[in-house]
Amino acid sequence: MNRLTATAWVLLVALVSGGVIAQTVVPAGDPAKGSQLVQMCQGCHGIPGWRTAFPEVYKVPKISGQHPGYLVNALKAYKTGERSHPSMRAIAATLSDNDMAHLAAYYAQAPVQTAAK
Repeated sequence: MNRLTATAWVLLVALVSGGVIAQTVVPAGDPAKGSQLVQMCQGCHGIPGWRTAFPEVYKVPKISGQHPGYLVNALKAYKTGERSHPSMRAIAATLSDNDMAHLAAYYAQAPVQTAAK
């Protein structure tokens, strides 16, 4: 193997390894356990069409039916401060990685709610 080929292989392995490491591994959650944790979420996310006034007026996002990985990553971002909503940051700060996975599993399988007309 010549030097250029060896260098190409090293770079390829480094890129592939970095991509695998960079991906967030989301532990499998249990929707039944998640259903026992949703009381902190339902005050805003459980009301179709709900708007909140803190810290500003906005429509609360629907989280039912979202991909579990997205939900876990969002909760982790609130916990670390990468996302800055004060209420979400306070709630996420109390959650373990397993709690986040359970909540994500629950909401991923929950029916999507729509606002009444």
